[in-house]
Amino acid sequence: MARDDDDRPLIEAQLGRPLRAASTVVARCRLGLPVVVQVPPVLEGGVPFPTRRWLSCPLAHKRIARLEAAGGVRAWEARIAAEPALKEALEAAHARYAAEREAAVPEDAPHRPRGGIAGIVGGGVKCLHAHYADHAAGGPNPVGAGVAEEIEPLDCEAPCVRRTADGAERDPGWREP
Repeated sequence: MARDDDDRPLIEAQLGRPLRAASTVVARCRLGLPVVVQVPPVLEGGVPFPTRRWLSCPLAHKRIARLEAAGGVRAWEARIAAEPALKEALEAAHARYAAEREAAVPEDAPHRPRGGIAGIVGGGVKCLHAHYADHAAGGPNPVGAGVAEEIEPLDCEAPCVRRTADGAERDPGWREP
């Protein structure tokens, strides 16, 4: 999981904005492009950042946005309320995520991020993108795994971004498969 500064322009092109901190790619698509990046728990300037894993893949982002727009967060909240085993698994995912993030916080950090996945306090679901990113990066996350069943495969035929002389840009030939 070594940081690769060569990925920064690609990630920024995927996101459509500069990164707020040096990030490490922790999951890639079949074309070798970033899908999920790991973000430091404390950004430059000492700002706490609760979301440890950030989804950069435009295809996954687009598909998950559709799920959320269709009431996906509410649907997951209802399932969690109705299924004790699912609730327990999600609580474990939040605790694991928070512990992993806390272990990466510098000892001298003036502020510390809190909460579980996406910074949520008290459990539940806040952002399907964050749960999927955790799952895609290898975290045991029942919500992320369920989202994966709905949005995968991420099988682009053309890359979503391409390198340029100045860094990288969205590939105008990219289309959702």
